[in-house]
Amino acid sequence: MHSVLTIAGSDPSAGAGIQADLKTFAALGVYGTSVITSLTAQNTMGVSGVFDVSPEFVGQQIDAVVTDIRPDAVKTGMLANAAIIDAVVARLQQHQLPHVVVDPVMVAKSGARLLPLDALEALATRLLPLAEVVTPNLPEAEALVARGITTDDEVRQAAIDIHSLGPRCVVVKGGHREGDRVVDVLFDGEHFYEYSGPRVKTASTHGTGCTFASAIAANLALGAKVPDAVRHAREYLQAAIERAHAIGHGHGPVHHFWKWWK
Repeated sequence: MHSVLTIAGSDPSAGAGIQADLKTFAALGVYGTSVITSLTAQNTMGVSGVFDVSPEFVGQQIDAVVTDIRPDAVKTGMLANAAIIDAVVARLQQHQLPHVVVDPVMVAKSGARLLPLDALEALATRLLPLAEVVTPNLPEAEALVARGITTDDEVRQAAIDIHSLGPRCVVVKGGHREGDRVVDVLFDGEHFYEYSGPRVKTASTHGTGCTFASAIAANLALGAKVPDAVRHAREYLQAAIERAHAIGHGHGPVHHFWKWWK
């Protein structure tokens, strides 16, 4: 059976982070393993506390998992500081782990900052060169290129500039842009691909970034090429948003198991 490892933070409300990743893996038919980088106190309305795991213990978790259940792909999410990023980078290199998908988590859906500014350089210069795919939303892309992004041409140029940092493929997500349709742009170093879907008017958007990146990783583990992996992930997420139940009093989770629940 194919397996995917997620290295990310824990969300006790189970809409994002490790919990969303594992739900996504299960829904898409791969075995999920997990390494927790941070514990958060959060719900659908916001983050009230963060407790970071020591970099040494993050590394120990990775060693324990991959020496027994070697993953066919890896997804990284919330990596709270430069030391944790360095620990993850060292293990990715040491174990030569395949198909690394980086969700460069910087800000929670509620607006809470999850990545200190001093860790941005570590992510950009040390982790991104190991990534097969990186999936920034618009604010994350702006942070990575250090400028605003508004137009279609600026989105494409940002994808080119982020690609120059070392990842093989870049997906600039379009959820933060205006318009009735959401357009995600993939750049693989040579070609651009666009994935478009109708914007859903809903509060159930907690964990969309985690779910999208995890779905890409799951599809890569199953043998899909990057453009197809992104397309399948986009279709899965679109349906999960459209079929979400109203849970909590803020930004509720998407419905990871929409295909299975009647």
